[in-house]
Amino acid sequence: MKILMVCLGNICRSPLAEGIMKHKAAERNLDWIVDSAGTGFWHAGELPDSRSIATARRHGIDITDQRARQFAPADFDRFDRIFVMDNQNLQDVLRLARLDEHRAKVDLILNQLRPGHNNNVPDPYYDDNGFEEVFRMLDMACEVFVSRQMEES
Repeated sequence: MKILMVCLGNICRSPLAEGIMKHKAAERNLDWIVDSAGTGFWHAGELPDSRSIATARRHGIDITDQRARQFAPADFDRFDRIFVMDNQNLQDVLRLARLDEHRAKVDLILNQLRPGHNNNVPDPYYDDNGFEEVFRMLDMACEVFVSRQMEES
């Protein structure tokens, strides 16, 4: 399984989602590839936000090996599932999709918890206190996804 997590700048939410999903897959000895990207280019090459790094570290996850990058149309062919953090990211990614099979790979990550509700993971960039809540939401969504994949295999 190859999974891509996508947010706006690839420094707050998607790095946390990548780290959480990698951690859960490793705990279950799943040979998954997990990556993240942003719909914007502003932070390309940068480490995740220091608050994301600190939040992940508090939960025993190290995300300091990650570097921000921009989502590319080629990602549709590289990944089996593409999870986006909010409805704007969803629109931005789907706008780049050329095939129905590409569109079918894309979903909001919180639809793992409440299918079809299309809830957003809030961007904690301007709210220092929001990182822990974002971690909790992503942790639950990733847990549901991993558990479902294990049941299906």
